[in-house]
Amino acid sequence: MVVQTPGSQSSLHRANLERVVRAVRLAGSLTQAEIARSTGLSAATVSNIVRELQESGTVSVTPTSAGGRRARAVSLSGDAGIVIGVDFGHTHLRVAIGNLAHQVLAEESEPIDVDASAAEGLDRAEDLVKRLLADTGAPAEKTVGVGLGVPGPIDVETGALGSTAILPGWAGTNPREDLAERLGVPVYVDNDANLGALGELVWGAGRGAKDLAYIKVASGVGAGLVINGQIYRGPGGTAGEIGHITLDESGPVCRCGNRGCLETFTAGRYILGLLAASHGPDLTVERMVQLAREGDPGCRRVIADVGRHIGSGVASLCNLLNPSRVVLGGDLAEAGELVLDPISESVSRYAIPSAARQLTLVSGALGSRAGVLGALALVLSEMGDTSVLDGAAPSQVAAFT
Repeated sequence: MVVQTPGSQSSLHRANLERVVRAVRLAGSLTQAEIARSTGLSAATVSNIVRELQESGTVSVTPTSAGGRRARAVSLSGDAGIVIGVDFGHTHLRVAIGNLAHQVLAEESEPIDVDASAAEGLDRAEDLVKRLLADTGAPAEKTVGVGLGVPGPIDVETGALGSTAILPGWAGTNPREDLAERLGVPVYVDNDANLGALGELVWGAGRGAKDLAYIKVASGVGAGLVINGQIYRGPGGTAGEIGHITLDESGPVCRCGNRGCLETFTAGRYILGLLAASHGPDLTVERMVQLAREGDPGCRRVIADVGRHIGSGVASLCNLLNPSRVVLGGDLAEAGELVLDPISESVSRYAIPSAARQLTLVSGALGSRAGVLGALALVLSEMGDTSVLDGAAPSQVAAFT
């Protein structure tokens, strides 16, 4: 018989506290019954822990209802710390300020030329972050971390940006270290597709899914992969490069040097050229989608063709990873069924029938906000729980996905 010592009882209590805090931060808000189900703790234990956490100011508890019955919703205290999301797109910079209760306090976007130097882009990001902090009245010293998204491959160990034709002025830089030095807080960096997946998983069309793929079609084509509730990056950080699946070995030369990659048939800079003669050189993907929804036959044909090509890539993902849900992001997602139906047709044709039957295909719910909300989620998922329970300084406070 094992005798529990006071020390081991204390460790067990501590572990139970951390389990409850982690469950709440993963979901944002849970009833006590939901906490008990997700942690495996008894209802009485959860009730005692929630009361203790509430008295310490770690969580807030509000009345709610669940299944027609009165319940109490538990969430991390909103004043425990601030998280910041920074998202660089090919033509924009977006920044969001949030708190530990999953509330977005401020958000702003501005146009930017990402072909400029990394230093110039980070200067703009630093200025926008400081302005939004001032606008919200959030003390900068309460910032627990910054999530940073860039449209390029990231070395998962060093945070350095790899070689990329999309951000030529950034190749070889370390935006994580540069921004951390500017703001004086930890910075976590990832590519835009992974952050889109995180954003949709936590706040959007991916909620409730354990396995999903987020396909972003923009200046490039990438996929953020979620396996068992976690982003899968691969050992080198390049998992999800769906844009470089070969569709035609005799096709156009891709920026990666190969021919006929999926990206050469689907990315905006390629498909808009198909409509230049009939719609002019200034056509954008957003405008193309709008015209297609209004019935323009040329735009509808191009979107349908793109959908079938994307579907070929999605079918490969289904055969390899068998995700339960695929979320389409980027401007093209606004086309709705005009692009989703052709994707489904290709998946039905090329995917293993059992994988195709289990797949749900949807447009993203967050639109252009997916990346910056994913950047917030990145901070919240990368930080631990210990400092919340210890009452540490805000710069060390844990956060949640």
